[in-house]
Amino acid sequence: MTEIEIGRGKRGRQAYSFDDIAIAPSRRTRDPERVSTSWQLDAFRFESPIIAAPMDSVVSPATAGEIGRLGSLAVLNLEGLWTRYRDPEPVFAELATLTGIEAERRLQQVYAEPIQPDLIGERIAEVRATGVTTAAALSPNRTVEFIKNVVDAGVDLFFIRGTTVSAEHVDTDGTSLNLKRFIYELDVPVVVGGCATYQAALHLMRTGAAGVLVGFGGGAAHTTRNVLGVRVPMASAVADVAAARRDYLDESGGRYVHVIADGAMGRSGDIVKAVACGADAVMVGSPLARASQAPGRGWHWGMEAVHPTLPRGERVHVGTSGSLGEILTGPSHTADGTMNLVGALRRAMATTGYSDLKEFQRVEVVVSPNV
Repeated sequence: MTEIEIGRGKRGRQAYSFDDIAIAPSRRTRDPERVSTSWQLDAFRFESPIIAAPMDSVVSPATAGEIGRLGSLAVLNLEGLWTRYRDPEPVFAELATLTGIEAERRLQQVYAEPIQPDLIGERIAEVRATGVTTAAALSPNRTVEFIKNVVDAGVDLFFIRGTTVSAEHVDTDGTSLNLKRFIYELDVPVVVGGCATYQAALHLMRTGAAGVLVGFGGGAAHTTRNVLGVRVPMASAVADVAAARRDYLDESGGRYVHVIADGAMGRSGDIVKAVACGADAVMVGSPLARASQAPGRGWHWGMEAVHPTLPRGERVHVGTSGSLGEILTGPSHTADGTMNLVGALRRAMATTGYSDLKEFQRVEVVVSPNV
């Protein structure tokens, strides 16, 4: 790919966000009812490729069950309020009344409460009791500490999710989470990320992960670019990691690693474009934070916002637009792409003539910064 000269001493390549691209119609169309949006991760099959991000403003044990019944997957954050407080509802209610700096400081305070290991098992059990696929997440630096509680609770899918995750995470005390050994020894499918480059993704795929998260998560509430200067536009990031998936498929003799876009997908059109760029599934937060059942009560934030010394996210007001069912499967009452996410994906696939998600990854896209 051609590089651009930034200055005499530095060159870089052009990268594209979802806003910079659009999908081109093909020579054929299909009936939306004849389009499949289903996908499978390891032994678990889902009717839609939408995954609810492990964010306290989105996923509770109750919403995880409802999202699962609607055909999608929800991932519970095991470092959030649900594992720090036996009854976190008063904390959510208080946070919903706060704004500005007062709210940001209070967030840091409530997340300073230590994680209670016994609550990890109890929350996972609550999700399992709803009868849906149970998924939970920890950050790399907490995984070794709490993984026994997670496995003992009988989780179906385990996510290791951070702003950036490498194949070997080195802690401040010199210890490390060797993902290749860890995943090999763990009898649970593991999804890891985020990453945003071909090489980083290839290294994560070689660890034995069932899936790789692309992006830095928390799009609407994320300020990593402002705080750390770190960002890769998502359309290019997903396409690069999809290329790594293809090459690893050849390298490994046929082992397929799922690519999951994570972040910068606030509307249904972004989800459609993520799949078009090569994603097998998408992880979303802010669209689901608008649900009437969402724990955040119209507010949205990620774990980056509660870091005790260097917050890299903010708490944003997203409001309430409808129920989880309306947001995921419709009917929609707005024309802004915030409701009936699955229906929009199905319609886009039908409009361009593709019958399933794997086929749709081959759709033609065009580049236009003014799309």
